[in-house]
Amino acid sequence: MAVKIRLRRMGSRNAAFYRVIVQDGRFAPTGRFIETLGWYDPKQEGNNFSLNLDRVNHWLENGAQPSDTAKSLIKKAAALPVEKAVTGEVTEEEVPAAAVEAEEAAEEVAEEATEEKA
Repeated sequence: MAVKIRLRRMGSRNAAFYRVIVQDGRFAPTGRFIETLGWYDPKQEGNNFSLNLDRVNHWLENGAQPSDTAKSLIKKAAALPVEKAVTGEVTEEEVPAAAVEAEEAAEEVAEEATEEKA
């Protein structure tokens, strides 16, 4: 099984937001995933990402291949001071509220479209 660490796009147009995930390489990038390792918000100023470094290292030791962007985020997270690096579980409080709202709105639109087809 080829395991990959990649970014999954969330949010809406002009409000991109990404989750760093672990995924079986046989599935589409928008398909099923194994675990969420963190998030990345390119529009946020300053520290615009959070990673669970313990889990990232676990997956890398077990042969996961990071994408170029994921590799860059892992390198930046490893270079941060210990007090700023996230090593625990990524909680919902850490995810920016705007990204969660955009994701919920997109899910509602998808549900409405499904109901209209039925």
